Amino acid sequence: MRRNVSALDQHPDLRDFLKACASETRQKMIFLFVDGEERTVGQIADELHIVPSTASEHLAILKRGGLLDAEREGKEVYYSPNRARILALLRKLTGLLSACCPE
Repeated sequence: MRRNVSALDQHPDLRDFLKACASETRQKMIFLFVDGEERTVGQIADELHIVPSTASEHLAILKRGGLLDAEREGKEVYYSPNRARILALLRKLTGLLSACCPE
């Protein structure tokens, strides 16, 4: 069992991805983007009824996990899903799980 846990250290991108998905608040944030619109920290905070500093902390984890991209325009930072990265990480995770856990 220990060998499998340490194997996660070989995939820090997946570790960060799974950590980003582990919070209910971050899951809600991801679903805000289903409409395809970019959002600012303030917009996300308003929609989820949280303070902007909390939204920023969660957004940083989502960005580090490869789920979001951020683009600065003046004083605002606009967040959007990183579709290609999400799909690549899901394929990688699926491959690892398929190799270790056959049906």
